[in-house]
Amino acid sequence: MPAPLLVFAIGNESRGDDALAPLLLRQLAAQDFPQAEFVEDFQLQVEHVTDLSGRDAILFVDADMSCAAPCLLQPITAAHDHSYTSHAMTPNSLLHAFHQFYGKAAPPSYLLRIRGYGFELGEGMSPEAETNLQLAEAKAQEWIAEVGTQLKPDN
Repeated sequence: MPAPLLVFAIGNESRGDDALAPLLLRQLAAQDFPQAEFVEDFQLQVEHVTDLSGRDAILFVDADMSCAAPCLLQPITAAHDHSYTSHAMTPNSLLHAFHQFYGKAAPPSYLLRIRGYGFELGEGMSPEAETNLQLAEAKAQEWIAEVGTQLKPDN
């Protein structure tokens, strides 16, 4: 049986600040969160719908150049955005694919966008992104604690 909470990091450590989500995921995974499972990949693909099954809530984490610093946590919903016509998908389109595949709505889902600044191949993480990473970790810990207290008693 899968853990009730799923934290899914999307990013590539070889691309500068795109390392934010995988690094955050590893920081969280090193802590004591028995109610959570941590999954990491370079990008979302339609096969990831199976990772969402059986969860009570999902947190997607991704670096983003368009959000305000340090990070932004928002609920998300399924949306058919045609991103799965290419190789990668958005979290919204993965939730839509979940609905199509399983015939029911995906679990409550959230997106934690961490402000990044440079995403060039071979670059290290920027100092600003490192600061944002620490603040995003606190936000993710709060989410796990808050959502974890709302779990069904049998979880």
